[in-house]
Amino acid sequence: MIEPLLDIMRQLRDPKTGCEWDTVQTFETIAPYTVEEAYEVADAIQRKDMTDLKDELGDLLLQVVFHSQIATDQNHFGFKDVVETICDKMVRRHPHIFGDAENSPGWEQIKAKERAETGKSSALDGVAIALPALLRAQKIQKRAARVGFDWPDRAPVRAKLLEELDEVDQAQTPDDIHEEIGDLLFSAVNLARHYGVDAEQALTDATHKFSKRFNTVEENIAGNMKEMPLQELEEEWQKAKFSN
Repeated sequence: MIEPLLDIMRQLRDPKTGCEWDTVQTFETIAPYTVEEAYEVADAIQRKDMTDLKDELGDLLLQVVFHSQIATDQNHFGFKDVVETICDKMVRRHPHIFGDAENSPGWEQIKAKERAETGKSSALDGVAIALPALLRAQKIQKRAARVGFDWPDRAPVRAKLLEELDEVDQAQTPDDIHEEIGDLLFSAVNLARHYGVDAEQALTDATHKFSKRFNTVEENIAGNMKEMPLQELEEEWQKAKFSN
């Protein structure tokens, strides 16, 4: 079933008869579209729209095929190699399913072996730099925790968050404020992790909640919001808060 799509992409990338836009694309120029399509898949899932999900999964698959064709054009690898690599990885990472269940190594042992084979020794190796900041912070913290670098419970994590808030108040220069705000956010992610909360999803939900309530305030007030006293805006906000 994948062959028709592979053939379409080969034709689009043909240097003589292909599409002018497709033929000049590179890994770098396509990467933002790949990220965007992944988010659109997640959005369709969140909305529980199966029609859109089918469509968005197709768009995401196209991105894999596009990158694979660029790699083929540059003699790096092909789509078949991508499939073989992920199949090998899935089997290797699930020895309890595809191998000896009783003597299977643990997940961390498997990951450590993979890192060693690729010359990566740090527990933090492999966490993509391009991930959203909250998500990357969460993954970095989980990796560190897996090797024992973590607070034993929530109390010191909460204390660290308050400490970072104090350091924001004490910061003097723009650079110092920038750094301390970053530390504060990192600590907030850590506290979320200790509560078992996905920080990225929690912020997404909080932003959605704010947007919904703000829209209600906009609908309920008459006139320019900028001209309203803060107290009146707060009253409208409380009304929206309890109506939603």
